[in-house]
Amino acid sequence: MNRRQWLQSSAAALLLKAAPAAPASIETKIVRLNLRHTWTTTMSSSGYRDTLHVRYTKEGVTGIGEGAPIPRYNEDARSAQAAVNSVRGLLASADPWQFTKVMAEVFRRIEGQYAAKAAIDIALMDWVGQKLGVPLYRYFGLDPRDAPITTFSIGIDTPAVTRQKVREAEPFPVLKIKVGLDTDEATIEAVRSVTNKPLRVDANEGWKDREEAVRKINWLEKQGVEFVEQPMPAAMAEDIRWVRRRVHIPIIADEACRHPADIPKLADTYDGVNIKLDKAGGILEAWRMIQIAKALGLKTMLGCMISSSVSVTAAAHLSPLVDYADLDGNLLIANDPYSGVRVERGKLILPDRPGLGLTSA
Repeated sequence: MNRRQWLQSSAAALLLKAAPAAPASIETKIVRLNLRHTWTTTMSSSGYRDTLHVRYTKEGVTGIGEGAPIPRYNEDARSAQAAVNSVRGLLASADPWQFTKVMAEVFRRIEGQYAAKAAIDIALMDWVGQKLGVPLYRYFGLDPRDAPITTFSIGIDTPAVTRQKVREAEPFPVLKIKVGLDTDEATIEAVRSVTNKPLRVDANEGWKDREEAVRKINWLEKQGVEFVEQPMPAAMAEDIRWVRRRVHIPIIADEACRHPADIPKLADTYDGVNIKLDKAGGILEAWRMIQIAKALGLKTMLGCMISSSVSVTAAAHLSPLVDYADLDGNLLIANDPYSGVRVERGKLILPDRPGLGLTSA
């Protein structure tokens, strides 16, 4: 190579080095997830759920995220999609390695729409994990062997269907039973007619009278229930404190626990908190919430909405940090587009592939 060729090649290399990075590609898609059974709680009943999937592609790597909008907080799949589209320019030009800064700006620009934020956060973290070549649990310094057992959820139904659902859940050592209606006793009696497994109960704010809540919780304790989630509406904090002084099993906050700033206000009302990526706005916010709750001496639980293996696997990567897990949303659907975290006799088995570790189903 002569001097002129060397200078030309050096100049070309400098130009390539100085060239701005290609923008990222952001794709959004509303995915309809069909349930294996009609899903009924005190809040709704449906045969499907719509979630938002986000694909973030840069430098030949695609990170996948999902958010399951929560109607109680005035979110749906279309509003979540619009929220992501509103920050498309930011995401296309931002440096994903600065994901903390990127997500702070996303939170500043988007009001509400936490499922949308969760989908963005999960996609970015999946991208980072893949680029680093490590599973997300390793990025957070966690041991996958510490992942807990997950409950399997039984939605509200007739006694006959409830018994059938419990039989189908035979591989799971602990069940989570939805209650909160006048049929609670019949539901639990149906469960107990076919299994003596430990139970956890979620009332989804269904009990409005504190005397009723005390009566039901003390009865549930005799039925082998380990704890009760959100027995009364989140706004009835004083009544929940009254109830808590009169029962003997833990009360876990769910609808009352959405964001990191909520947790210090819950410590004198509840024994623990149920943290969901869709409520919090993603993996990073959920991690913060777990640390705050632990610092305050609260029990910690990772829950989920009905969603695919994308969102459930993202939460599962943090599960070695928590006391309890209710990460079964992907097991309740019939058309999961991905495979990720597995469950063996209730035990969460985290994928060891980079990032979320997803594969197409």
